Amino acid sequence: MSAAPDPGTVKRALSAHAAIGLLAGALLYLVSLTGTLAVFYAEFQRVEQQGVPEMTAIAPEAVARGVAAMVATEAGKPKTTHLYVHMPVEDLPRATITTDNQAFHLRADGSLAQKEEIAWSDFLLQLHYLLNLPALFGILLVGALGVAMLALAVSGVVAHPRIFRDAFRLRARDANALADWHNRLSVWTLPFSVAIALTGAIIGTATLTGYAIASADHGGDLEKVYAPIYGAEAKPDPAPAPLPDVAAALRHMAAHHPDVVVSYAILHDPGTKGQHIQIVGEHQRRLIFGEYYGFDAAGQFQHRAGLADGAVGQQAAASLYRLHFGTFGGLPVKIAYFVFGAALTAICATGTFLWLGKRRRRGFDEPRLLAAWRGVVWGWPIALAASFVARIAIGNDAPLVPIFWGGAVLVVVAAVALARWRPLPRLLQGGLVAAIGADAVAAIV
Repeated sequence: MSAAPDPGTVKRALSAHAAIGLLAGALLYLVSLTGTLAVFYAEFQRVEQQGVPEMTAIAPEAVARGVAAMVATEAGKPKTTHLYVHMPVEDLPRATITTDNQAFHLRADGSLAQKEEIAWSDFLLQLHYLLNLPALFGILLVGALGVAMLALAVSGVVAHPRIFRDAFRLRARDANALADWHNRLSVWTLPFSVAIALTGAIIGTATLTGYAIASADHGGDLEKVYAPIYGAEAKPDPAPAPLPDVAAALRHMAAHHPDVVVSYAILHDPGTKGQHIQIVGEHQRRLIFGEYYGFDAAGQFQHRAGLADGAVGQQAAASLYRLHFGTFGGLPVKIAYFVFGAALTAICATGTFLWLGKRRRRGFDEPRLLAAWRGVVWGWPIALAASFVARIAIGNDAPLVPIFWGGAVLVVVAAVALARWRPLPRLLQGGLVAAIGADAVAAIV
C-alpha cells in the first residue's frame, strides 16, 4: 500500500519551500540595499538635520567647556557611564556630545547648540546591522546572510566555467538579457562582493564567538574578551571627582601626534574617581578605524591599544569596519562603494527573478511568488523612502520601524493580490520614482 503524498500536497510543499527561499533572498536584498545607502551615513546626517554649526576644527578648551555644559544638563538623569565627543572630521564637520541619555551639537566656542536629531540615519544603519531585531539575534542573522552571500559568489563562479571568458558578452535584446546582466555584474563586482560578504560575515560571527568565549571563560564578561584587541577598561571607582581634563589630552595629541586626525574623545565614567579618557585617532592611509590613545583623569598620556602597530590580528580586526563600509579614501571611494553596492543589490534582485523563471520552465508557475518578489524589489525601497519623508514631516520621534516594515509588508501583500494585473511592474517602478522625488523635495525643503 503506497504512502506517497498526493501531487497537490507535494506542490504546496514545494511552493512553501520556495517561499522560504524567497524570504531569505528578500533579507539578502534588503541588507545589500541598506548597506549601499549606509555608505553615505555621514552625508545623510547632514541632509537630515540641517542648520547645525559646522567647523573644520574645535579648540581643546572649547571641547572642555562643551563637556562641562553637557554634564550640567545631566542632573536628575541616570548616571552616564560614557560620554562621547565627536570631533569635526572631513565627511562630518560637526562637533557633537553624546551621553547615555542625550546628544547635543556644539558651537565652535563649546556652547551647546541644538539636540542631535538623526533618527532616520541611525534607523538606516540599524536596519543594515540588525534588521531592527534584538541586537545579538539581528547581528547573527546578518552575519549568516554574509556567509550566504559569500557562498553564492563563489558557487556562481564555479557553476559558470565560461563566466570570465564571457565577461563582456551581452545579449541585451533577447530572452537571455537578464541572465547576461546578472552574470556580467557578478564578474565585474566579484572582488567587491567577496570583500563585503567576508567582512560582514566576520563581523556577525565574531559577535557569537565573543559571547561564547565570555560565557565559557569570563563569567559572561564580554569586555574581557575584547580587551586584548581594543584595550581594557580601568577599574571603576564611583566616588565623585572633578571632570577629567579632556583639553590636556587633546593638546597632547596635537603636540605629539600632529598627523593623527582625532575623531572621538571618550570619557569613561565621567565625574568619578575611576574616570579616564580615550582619544580615537585616525591614521592616514590606513584601513584601521583608528588607534585608541589612553589618558588618565589629568590628561596625562598612559598607553596605546596597539590597533595601529600591534599584533596582526589587532590591526585586522580594526580594519574590518572601514573595509566593509568604504569609509577610507574620501568621497571617491564612497562613490565607488555606492556604485558597486548598487550592482550587488541588482545581482540579488535579478538572481531571484532568474530562479523563479527557472522554476516556471520546470512546470512550477507561481505568479504570486513572482509578484511578491516584485513587491520586494520595487516596494521595499519605496517603504524606505516613505520612512524618510515621515521623519522630515513628523520629526525625530517618527515611528520609523513600524512605518518601514508596515509599508514593506503592505506593498508585498498588495502585489500578491494584484499578481495577474499586467500594469503591476510599471506601477511599482513608477511608485519608486515618485518616492525618490518626494525624498528629494523633503531634503530640500
